[in-house]
Amino acid sequence: MDYLKQEQRPDDACVFCNSIEGSDDRANLVLHRNTSCAIIFNRYPYNNGHLLIVPYRHIGDLEGLTPEESANVMHVVRYGVRILRHAYQPHAVNVGMNLGVAAGAGIPDHVHMHIVPRWEGDTSYMTVFSGTRVISEVLEDTYDRLASAMVDLPFEE
Repeated sequence: MDYLKQEQRPDDACVFCNSIEGSDDRANLVLHRNTSCAIIFNRYPYNNGHLLIVPYRHIGDLEGLTPEESANVMHVVRYGVRILRHAYQPHAVNVGMNLGVAAGAGIPDHVHMHIVPRWEGDTSYMTVFSGTRVISEVLEDTYDRLASAMVDLPFEE
């Protein structure tokens, strides 16, 4: 409900750039910042702990990333998987990108990588019959849980 009531931003504003440029990481759901990318939460998660690795630079295609940015994204993906495994003990993890609208990209103008923790049986009857997902934890609680895991598992440069 808080998300629905918040002040509307211009249609041309990038939600990722807004989050990254904000100063309150918890309010903007920015979990980790690195030299060229950040870990942020998906506001419409597939599962609890659904993370996004987002380059700071607003760019819509993978080929436009520099070799350093590409390497850093993968380095941060590894860290995201590590903290999810520590905090949630998922049975598996999906990692991937949707490049372009036809591929399912909801925000095609800012390339990003998804990390989704998965558990056996996590696709319930709600999804199958009504297209509805049930997330058992509010994003702020998920943020706090993963921030705590980061204390136990600091980022390795």
